[in-house]
Amino acid sequence: MKDAHEHLDKLMQELRRGTITIGVLSQLSEPQYGYSLVTLLGENGVHVEPGTLYPLLRRLEKQGLLQSEWDTNEVRPRKYYLLSKTGKEVYDLLVVEWKSIVTSLNHVIENKGDDIDGDG
Repeated sequence: MKDAHEHLDKLMQELRRGTITIGVLSQLSEPQYGYSLVTLLGENGVHVEPGTLYPLLRRLEKQGLLQSEWDTNEVRPRKYYLLSKTGKEVYDLLVVEWKSIVTSLNHVIENKGDDIDGDG
């Protein structure tokens, strides 16, 4: 039988996977390249592996939420990502939805011991 830590690790992976998009979009009102995003997010307690981030960036760009541009002026060329107009609108809507979910879940968690059906 699995111990609690194995269950927790798997559930935390699922939870992170579902929230990383908001974290990434939140950092792209200014142009960022992949490693700078990993660093910025990590400094704010959102740890994301490059192997997770780069496919996500490509998917978000393909969906039209990000635009990108190569900077070849540096020794190592870097692809910078930035929210598109649609991406900004989607991000703003996601934040509203996120706050609603957090409020609802906080309410549910805080009232978990309440007897819902009144049977006692």
